[in-house]
Amino acid sequence: MKGTFSWKWAVLALSIAALMSVGCAKKQTVKSEGAAGGPAPAAVGEAPMKEAPPAPAPEEKLASAAEAGVAATEERPSQFDDVRFDFDKSEVREDGRKASAVVAAYLVKNPGAKVLIEGHCDERGTAEYNLALGDRRATAVMNYLVSLGVPKGAVSTVSFGKEKPLDPGSNEEAWAKNRRAHFVLR
Repeated sequence: MKGTFSWKWAVLALSIAALMSVGCAKKQTVKSEGAAGGPAPAAVGEAPMKEAPPAPAPEEKLASAAEAGVAATEERPSQFDDVRFDFDKSEVREDGRKASAVVAAYLVKNPGAKVLIEGHCDERGTAEYNLALGDRRATAVMNYLVSLGVPKGAVSTVSFGKEKPLDPGSNEEAWAKNRRAHFVLR
């Protein structure tokens, strides 16, 4: 019995050693041409790569990022004053109604014009909460513009939450600047 027991262990050990030395088959890697500028050859069984479309201009990147709700890297200038909000509120205050009335007058006078309303918050609170609050702020301003006679199709909204602060400070003065709805003509 001892002879067969050690023989079985020897076969098992040799099998494991053989399996480890052979290992699994590895995929062959294909190096790209890199600096040559051409596309990398396709691996066996893969469809050929298509050429990437040309990159959009910086202005187009900002517009598409804002429309998708992604924070852009810089504040887009506006000829209109921002609408300011109280802490954790989305109601349009009296000073916000005056700023919105100027925007509404412009949009009514220029029927082809469109405006994007960006909702912003201060740094306090979670990212998810601030995105929702920024959306409520932008929507409140949009609804006020519509009540002043602006066609709903001329206004769109996006929320940046706390992702694009106007003032990076961490005090009440900075937070008050960051709680806003920002107008961008499109």
